[in-house]
Amino acid sequence: MTYIRTIDIAHPPLSSGTAEELLDDEVRQIRSGKQWRVLKVIHGIGKNGRPAVLKQTVLNWAYRNRKQLKAVIPGENFNILDAQSQEMRKQCGQEPDADLGATNSGMTILWIK
Repeated sequence: MTYIRTIDIAHPPLSSGTAEELLDDEVRQIRSGKQWRVLKVIHGIGKNGRPAVLKQTVLNWAYRNRKQLKAVIPGENFNILDAQSQEMRKQCGQEPDADLGATNSGMTILWIK
């Protein structure tokens, strides 16, 4: 059984407001349940040299909701050498994850309290 819930807000891209509503709903579900502890958010990397609007939306949302989070791990830092990634995997489980070590800047890991 997995402890990571994955949502994709980039394909097709959601509006910032809709993405924030989805984040609110997902975190509420995770906090009220027992299965998931982590929310992996696929937000994309932007395109044509433009910044990733949804990535900034996720990071801003995470900052405003930081009291509900144990950690925010950028996808590019999600690896076995990152202290937050190590601690999350130690507490939640050493589940295989294709994104671990992939330096994927198109996602953000939210470890929920």
